[in-house]
Amino acid sequence: MANTSTRTLRLLSLLQTHRYWPGTELADRLGVSVRTLRRDVDRLRELGYPVEAQRGVDGGYQLAAGAVLPPLVIDDDEAVALAVGLHTAAEGAVEGIAESSVRVLAKVVQVMPTRLRRRVEALRAMTVPAGWGSPARAGVDPGVLTTLALACRDSEQLRFGYTAADGRRTDRQVEPHRLVCLERRWYLVAYDLTRHDWRTFRVDRLTAPEGTGAPFRPRTLPAADAAEFVRAGIGSLPGPYRVAALVYAPAATVRERIGRWSTVEEVDAEHCRIRMTTDSLDWPALALGALGAEFRVLEPVELVDQLRDWAARFDRAGRG
Repeated sequence: MANTSTRTLRLLSLLQTHRYWPGTELADRLGVSVRTLRRDVDRLRELGYPVEAQRGVDGGYQLAAGAVLPPLVIDDDEAVALAVGLHTAAEGAVEGIAESSVRVLAKVVQVMPTRLRRRVEALRAMTVPAGWGSPARAGVDPGVLTTLALACRDSEQLRFGYTAADGRRTDRQVEPHRLVCLERRWYLVAYDLTRHDWRTFRVDRLTAPEGTGAPFRPRTLPAADAAEFVRAGIGSLPGPYRVAALVYAPAATVRERIGRWSTVEEVDAEHCRIRMTTDSLDWPALALGALGAEFRVLEPVELVDQLRDWAARFDRAGRG
């Protein structure tokens, strides 16, 4: 279902260029058969999109001239997933598609029903992307994300239950500031009205967040931005792995590639040291491999073992 929905959105995006598409060319662009393309076109027509077809050997498709497109028919969870995915791509998480992601996001939001558009635009405006890719951890309800985003945007106090790392559960009332996506997790940065200080809350540990209806005047965050505040908080906690590596490349080059997700310290003109705290060694292995430069792991020894395991598997695959 997800693949079909994604392909239908892609088809709509191509047809919205208002050019005539030969059927075989359109099918090739979508990576489907001509028969599957016909079914996708029929699905768009069922949703109210006026797609015209020309039969014959050179047959093809295009949207009717001057047609007014109806609202995009997707549910709340699909709208949030779409906005998160395209916003992440627009931030440059995948090289070469940032510009097209911005265009697609603008088109999709434009044809969303007003209710969904308000939620998606709030999530987009109130999220500070600061991590690798889109959040892939389980347990984050899209409805919770949009509830938090709307409260951030509207400056409305929130109350929710929160479970700490040690299992203790407390009730919190906060002034929400921003959502941050960092290292495949979602965090809420907010001023805690009980503890009278700024706090970072992992969204997957939140339960039943709801607005209180009480407005507040936004406070000044004691950091350059919300992402920096979350990084500082995570860095001060005893994480499962503290990674350090010496990279044989200039600090500026390394910062450009992975500086958003790690601390890069210049050693000299041709060397730098990177540090990060993570609960999985997969991301440091990927990040170091993507640098395209020689490096030496300083800690932890578990990362060295993992790299050796990966190297052996890659070597076997290469000999295939």
